[in-house]
Order: sequence, then structure tokens, then C-alpha cells
Amino acid sequence: MAKSTEPYNLEDLFEAIATIFDQVQQSLANHKKNCVALYKLHQRAATVTKNIEKKNGTTSVKYVGEKALADAFLDMINRVLVIKKGPPAADRIVKFVGSYVQYLNEKAIQEAASSTSDEAEETTTTRFVARTLGWLLEGFPAKNKNVRFRCLHLVSELISHIGEVDEDTYNLLREGLVERLNDKEPIIRANAAAALSKLVGSEDPDEIETGEQSVLDILLEVMGSDPTADVRRAALLNVPLTAATINAILQRTRDVDTITRKIMYTAVLPKLSHPRELTLVQREQVVKDGLGDREPGVRVAAGKLLAKWFETVHADPTIAEQDPDAWVGDDGGLTKACVAFLDIFDVIGAGETIAVDAITCIFVTRPDIPDAFVFPELYWKQLTPESAVVARVFVEHCVKTNNERRLESASLPVVTAFAFHIQEAYNRMLGVLEQIDAARVVQDGESEELEEDLAKCEVVLGELLRMALKLDYMDEIGRRKVFTVVKDMLAHPQLPPGLIERCVDVLKEIMPSERDLIRMVVEIIVELRENEDIEETENLLGNLDDDDDQSNAENTSTRGRAIGKPKDRDAMSAEDRREADLTDIRCLLLCIAVLERINGSFEDNSTLEGILSDLIIPSVKRKELAMREKALVSLGLCCLIAKLFLGQVENASPEIKVQVLRVILDLLIMYDAEFFKNSEGIAQQVTGFLLQTLQNEDLPQAQAVLCTGICKLLLAGIITDTTLLVSLLLLYISPTTADNQELRQCLSYFFPVYSYASYDNQSRIASIFVSAYDHAVRLHGELEEEQDMISPGDFCLMLVDWTDPAKAVQIANAQMSESQHAHADLAIHILTILYDEDRNDEDKKVFCQALAQIQLPATLNDLAIHKLDLLISNQESQCPFENTAIEKLFSKIKTRFHLTFQERLQKIDPVDLVEDESVLKVYNDIAVKPPKADPSRKAKKAAEAAEQATQNVHSAETSAAPVEEETEAPVLAPAEPSAVDEEEAINHDEPQESAEEEKDEESAAEEPIETEERPSTPLQTKGIKRAPDTPGTSRDDRKRTRTKRNPVDKPKGKKTEESDVERSRSPTPVKKTKAPVRKAAAAKAVKAVKPTTTRATGRTGVRRKVKEPSPELEIEESVVGSEASDEE
Repeated sequence: MAKSTEPYNLEDLFEAIATIFDQVQQSLANHKKNCVALYKLHQRAATVTKNIEKKNGTTSVKYVGEKALADAFLDMINRVLVIKKGPPAADRIVKFVGSYVQYLNEKAIQEAASSTSDEAEETTTTRFVARTLGWLLEGFPAKNKNVRFRCLHLVSELISHIGEVDEDTYNLLREGLVERLNDKEPIIRANAAAALSKLVGSEDPDEIETGEQSVLDILLEVMGSDPTADVRRAALLNVPLTAATINAILQRTRDVDTITRKIMYTAVLPKLSHPRELTLVQREQVVKDGLGDREPGVRVAAGKLLAKWFETVHADPTIAEQDPDAWVGDDGGLTKACVAFLDIFDVIGAGETIAVDAITCIFVTRPDIPDAFVFPELYWKQLTPESAVVARVFVEHCVKTNNERRLESASLPVVTAFAFHIQEAYNRMLGVLEQIDAARVVQDGESEELEEDLAKCEVVLGELLRMALKLDYMDEIGRRKVFTVVKDMLAHPQLPPGLIERCVDVLKEIMPSERDLIRMVVEIIVELRENEDIEETENLLGNLDDDDDQSNAENTSTRGRAIGKPKDRDAMSAEDRREADLTDIRCLLLCIAVLERINGSFEDNSTLEGILSDLIIPSVKRKELAMREKALVSLGLCCLIAKLFLGQVENASPEIKVQVLRVILDLLIMYDAEFFKNSEGIAQQVTGFLLQTLQNEDLPQAQAVLCTGICKLLLAGIITDTTLLVSLLLLYISPTTADNQELRQCLSYFFPVYSYASYDNQSRIASIFVSAYDHAVRLHGELEEEQDMISPGDFCLMLVDWTDPAKAVQIANAQMSESQHAHADLAIHILTILYDEDRNDEDKKVFCQALAQIQLPATLNDLAIHKLDLLISNQESQCPFENTAIEKLFSKIKTRFHLTFQERLQKIDPVDLVEDESVLKVYNDIAVKPPKADPSRKAKKAAEAAEQATQNVHSAETSAAPVEEETEAPVLAPAEPSAVDEEEAINHDEPQESAEEEKDEESAAEEPIETEERPSTPLQTKGIKRAPDTPGTSRDDRKRTRTKRNPVDKPKGKKTEESDVERSRSPTPVKKTKAPVRKAAAAKAVKAVKPTTTRATGRTGVRRKVKEPSPELEIEESVVGSEASDEE
């Protein structure tokens, strides 16, 4: 028999739990209280058990109360599972479930601590957690995405607090979460990644089977390869930041998602206690990617991270432990903190730019730091690379912000003192160079340390020279001292190449003209090549201020002295040849530094001719790559100022081809007028050269440089050849350039900017649509198995988007002509190619899909509308589609076009436009015979235009007496002439007409007139005449006047059949029919138009208008007269 004890009534359990869940969904504030209440309820329910006796005589316990509580608890959870993401009540319940499991495990730990038993026993907590977790795991593969999401959401909340679970439950949980990482819903994958990250610490690497991925490896793979940014972000925020994961995490600084990159600097990297936890390369990557990001928000976040790093370094107690002989600032240690901050970067090698960006960011985000700088005298005598960079960045920051007062208060040395500091740094470097030479002789092992000391001295001297550019050289003594020191440095044969440009910059700032700078550098080159001691130039600074005549004389003498040439190389030893080559390279570096900084021509600086003929051109012919590369750069710079163009691409080796292409493209951009505008032949040759080089070049870096230069020429409008556009398009989509990211990045920026720049550019893109598509189809057909490229259909849609006039900058900001519409031009090109019978159904389908994306404005001009109408209307008869799907798609396009331009099409007369060359070309392309133009139409239209002009004058003068049927009399009408005055005026000015002529005139006016039918004009209804055209007036502005007719003369009977049947749009006009008109009536119609006459009425200053013939009669007679003249 089973015995049972029931200290608690289980019937009240469900209601009590429902009350708790009702409260927790209202607010988060009552969760702790309800956790305690539910725990007490749980404890009381756990006391309800049932003892069951088995057949073997043993007794087992059945936990009835725990099962009832778990059933009620899971029933409450089930009500939440079907709710999608968003409602806050459901999220509160999920948080409460996690909080309660955490509270339950905390109580279990306390009970276990007080218990004396060491054996792991099954408790109420473990049974409850296992039951809940197992129930949620069953919802992982549910069909309802909301159920899967809520189950993952609950598990991610529980997993941190579930405590110890058995091996089977752990394996089920791990497998279920890994499987959900491949769910099609991004939010489910994100929760699975968050939950799986909680298992990283509990996984034993020794238990992982061979070939199986660990949880950490799976998360790193999801973080780097999941297509959804939310999933990558969830994995990023939950992956532990350790030495094993830091490299994969730092790759997210270049994530395509802006929020993910920003989170790297706001939530992930701030977890580091000190920046030195990262390696030097990793720190430089963080700064470079953050401060160089294209989004301002990411740059701001990176700046805040650097400010946090600076505070960490500033708080480091090791900074205070310093040499007592070292300099001490009175700025609260900020200067020393800046120097220590730069010490975590590499200011000696290639990382100097990154270190400068980092300290500049500190000055911007913390403006109080540069405001506190004061440099003591000892600071300049104990310069290190870091302290020199801090001083230089401080000076440049003050100059950039126009804060010259701050420079004065920082106790910067004057120009003369600064020159002595440069001299001291230069002397220290020379001492290190002597030590290196001595160590090489004795082959001492300290040469590496000396090389490092030389690099430090080079950085210090370079930073001092950069600061020298910002000094005020009004002090003549200081200017002379700086000039002397810098000139001696340039003349030294062992000066490091990195300091040559710095010295030339300082000399350019000091020297009064480019001519003097070139003369001095040429003298240094002469002395270096002659291997003689450099002689001091007496009174050189005084001669700099002489007049131009004296300077010209000196230049002439220098020009007469050829550049010194070394001895015959065959007669020299190997060491001497090596020294001579090093000297030539140093001279070429000097030439490059000077030529990059001058803007004059060879005519203004004649001394350059000696350098070109004796140094640069012979060096170009050398076989040594290093020397030939420097010589080609020098030659290109000479070409920029001498307008030379030398083809060196074919003979250039792959190592220097990039430099040669840069030189050529710089020349084309610099002298565009000489190469492209003055001579059409030269322009074609240059364009052909670029096209041939672009098509034949295989070196990726050379391709990128060439594409960049051609894009600049196209954007500037220097080149307008569309063949280059086609070649660039093919390079853009070609699978062979998939790995050339520099080229792809350049072209992906170029094409939208070029297309949206102007209508002309969009028109060029539209003109190459067909040829570019054909090449794209050919490339797509030649794809290999591992290659991939954009489909031809997507390629066409991309071209349609680039030719959208709504996105063009110039068209959006300026009034565009009605005849200028790139989409209309593109539609005409596509519709014309649809008449090609050789095109397959796939091509026609792509073209129709592109047509469906084209937007035509309602303000399109009549010529374009007529051409589009011809192409669309004759498609079915001339070249019908064989594919039903394509036919339906084209039918939709046709219907949309006719609905949009229905009214405009009715007013267009094909005969009026048939003489246009573009219209005739359309007729020829679609093989339709154009309508014949009537030779008499021009004369008729001219007569109608003259008659309309006269009528406009008459209607303006007779506006005081409008036709009753057309206008309404004004309330306050002006005084009109009396009938007597009008009659007198008529009798006085007009001759008396005979009764017979009046009779003929009336019969001609009352005679019905048959009008010709025109295909694109609406059918004329009975009793309405169409006013003749006037020059410069559209057909929409014509006036229609109702003609008075005698009721007896009204035609009776049935209406014409043409009014009930829709007229055809055939371009061939119907044969004209004319009504017989008597010659007398025609003559009278001509006489009907008479000039306006006025006469005096006897009143002072008043003249009266003579009443003209009825405008209605006049219109009718003019039409009759014109037809009569045509008949004659």
C-alpha cells in the first residue's frame, strides 16, 4: 500500500503560481519579492510526497508536490512561448524565470555548505532545473519560429545559473544550441550564440573528439562569417577576450556593419585593463582602424577609447619613478604622460603616423592637455623620439587652431636657439655614424644597438626639422644659422635618405625663390658626384637678395659647368663602383625632393637641363632596378615641368611599371589641353594607348593604378571615349579582378559618381548598354567552375540605376531640357535591339526586365514620345515574341506607356516629325516605311501662321467686343463706339462691295468644308474648326472657335463612322480630300483680312477703333482661302 502525507493543499498551487506570474509581468521591481514567495511555495510543495512499495519489497518516494509545482510553472511558461519578440510583459517573465533559477541555486549552495555529506545527492533544485531545461530543449526544433525564439531566450537566461547538470543533459544542450546556430531566423541564431558562449568555460579540451570543433571555435566562426550583423554582434559581445581570441575579435574593427565596429570601441576593447595587454601590432591596428573609419560615430568611439588608455597610462605609478636628472614639467605630469602614452606605440618605424594620429586625438578630445604644456630648457637637451614627436604635434596643433599665444606661453626656443638644438642633434647623429663605421671595421656585435640609436637620432632630427617649418624667420641671424646647418646636412654623403626631404622643405621655406633653391642643390650634386669636399659658398645668403640679372648670370655659369661625371666604371674597383652607385642614388633622391617642390619650367630654371642630360637619362638606361626606379621618377617629374612624354611602359620591368604608369597619367592630367584638345590625332593616339595598355595589363597593382588614372581623366571630362568606359565596366565585373580589391574599390566608387555627375555622362552610359551587355554575356559564358561574377540581368539593372536622371546631381539642381533624358535614350536603345531577330529569348527577357525599371517623365518631349511609340507599337507586327512570358511582360510595358502618354500621342502628327534624322533612323531600324511628307504642307503652314498672326492682332484690338458664345461680358465694360460711328467709319474707309460679291462670300462661308484625316490627331467633330498654327506655339495652345451656322444648312443624318471607331496609329497618312471651293470665294477670303483703321471722333485726345469683320467668319474664310490656294 502506498502511504501519502499532504501537509500542503496542491489544489491551491496553480492559483498561487498564476498570481506570482501575473505580478512579475507588470514590473521588474517585484521580481525579488516574488522569487522569495515562489521559493517558499516550492519548499512547501516539496514536502508532499508519496511512498510506493515495489514488488521486491523496497520502497521508493514519488515527489508529487514537486511534480505539481513544475507542471504549473511550465504551464505559465508555455503561455509565453508563442509570443513574438517585442511585448515587454513576455520579456519580464523570461527575466523572472532566470532570476528564480539563480535564486534557487544560491539557496542550494547555501544548504550544501551547511551539510556535512560530501556525496552529490539529487535535490529539489536539481530535479526542478533538469525538468525545466529538458522541457525547453524539446522546443528547439519546433516549427513555430516564436516558440524556437522563446525557448532559446529562456535557455540563454537560465544557462548561467543552472549549476551542475548531468552529462546527458549537457550534451543535449550543446547539440541543440549548435544546431540552432544554423537556424534561418537571425534572432534565434543570436540567442543560440549568446547561450552557447556560457558553455565555453565548462568545456574540457581533453574530452573533445578528434576533428570536432570546440564551442569557442564555433563561436569564432559565427562571429566572422554569419551574414547577419546581429548574430555576429551577439557572438562578439559574449566571446571571452583572451589571448586565443583577441586576433579574431580585432578583425571586427573592419566589419561591414557600423554598429559592430562601434561596439568594438565602446563595449569590447574597454574590457582591457591596460593597452599593453595587446601587442604593438594589435594596438596600431586598433588605432588605425578606429581613427580612419569612414563613420564619424566610430571615430568618436575610438577617440574615447584612446582617452581611456591615456588615463590608464597617466595613472601608472611607474611614471613618477624617474631619473632625478631628467626634465620636470610644471603641468601636473601631463607632458610626461603624453610621452609615456606614445611609448606604447612605435614612433621610429612605420608606425610613426599612427602614433601621431593617436596623440593628436588626445589633444582634440582633451583640450586641457595642450593648454598646460610648458617646455623647460632641459626638455630640448634630453630629446627622445617620443618627446620630439609630442613637441612637434603640439606645435602643429597650435598652428592649425590659430593659437599662437599658446606657443609663446609654452616657452618654445627662439629661431637661433632652435638652430643650435638642430646642430646638437645633427652632431649626435654624426657621432653614432662614426661609431657604426668603427664597429663595422672591427666587426663588433654592438652594431645592431648602434643602428637602433641611429634610427632614434634620425627621428629626433626629423621632428626638429618639421618644427623648423613653423618658425618665424624674421630673425635674420637665426635664419642664416638654420640655413647653414641644413645645407651642411644635405651635403653630407652619409645623411640618411629619410632626412633629405625634410632638409629640402626647410630650405624651400628659407630661400627667397625656387631658382636659388635649384642652384644650391645642383651645386651639392656636382660636389657629391665629383667626390670632392663641399666648399663653403661665400656670401651665399647675401647673394640670395641680389637682383635678377646677377642671378641669371650665376645660373648661366652653373649651366655651363656640366654635372660632374664619375670615372669609367670599368676602371673602378667593385667597392668604388658600389660607392659611385650609392652617390648617384643619393643625387637622384635630391633631384626627386627638389622637383616635387617646384612649379617653374625648364626655361625658368636652365640648370635642370644639366641634371636631366648628365644624371637622370643615363641612370634610366642602367640595369639596376633601384637606380632605374629613382631615375624614372625623376624623369617623370621633369616631364611634368617640361611637358615631355616618353613611352617607357613597354620596356619597363614589372617592378617599376607602376611608377612609369603613374608618371604617364600625371602628365596626361597635368597637360590635358596639349594632349587632348589641341590635336584630334594626338588625342586618339593617347586614348588608344590607354585602351591597349588597360586590356593587355595583367599586373594587379599596375591595373589599379591605370584604372585610377583613367577614372580621373573621365571624371574631369578630359576623355569622353566610350570604349574606355566599356573596358572599365568589363574589368569591374570580370572574375579575373575579383582579388584586386584596390581596383574593385576604385571602380565601385567611380561609376556611380561619374553617372550621377551630369546628363552627358548618363547618356554615354546609356549608349554603351548593348555592347557592354554583350561582353558581359560572353564573360559569363566563359566562367570556370571556381569563378563567380554578377549575372547579365543584374548587370543591366545596375546600368539602368546609373542612368536614372532622378539621381543625377546636375539634373536635380538645374533645369533640364525636355530632350535630355537618359532613361528615354536608354529605352530607345533597348527597344531597337528587341527588333534583332538573332537575339535569343534570354536576352529579350533581360531587356524587357530592364525596360520595366525605366522611369519616363510626363514632361518628355514629343520627339522622344513619337520614337518610343513607333518602337513599341510596331513590335508585335515586325518582330513578335515567341515566348509567352516575355510577351506578357512587354504588353505591361506597352500598356503603361500608352496610359502615360495617351493625350500627348493624340496631338502628335507623324508627318511633322518625319524629316527628323533620328526619326528616320528609327523607321529604318524597324523596317517600316515612313509617311511621305506633302510638299505643299510647308507653304500651307506658312500661310496659316501668317493668318494666325494677323488674327491675333485683330483679336487683341477687338477684345472690347468679345464673341457672345465664347466670353462673358465684364461687370464694368468700357465705353464702346456707337453704331452710327462704326457705320461712318466703315463707309469712310472701306469701298462699297457689290451685292454679287456679298452673295458669293456668304455662300462660301456657309459651304461645309471637309478636312483631312491625320493619324495622330483627334477626329474633328461637326461644327468645330481647328485654328491654324503659329510659329513657336505648341498645338496645345491653339484656340478653338465655334462657327455660327444657319440651322437650315446643318447636315442631317447619321454621324460619321470614324467618330465611333478608334483611329489607327499607322504612320502612313490617309489620302487627303478637299472640298471644291469657288475662286471668287477664295479671292473674297483673302480680301477679308484688312488692316485696322481709326478715325477722329471730334473729341480731344480720343480715337475710336473701327469694327472689324466677325472673327468667326474670318477664321472660316481663312481656312477656305488656304485650301483654295493649295488647290490652285
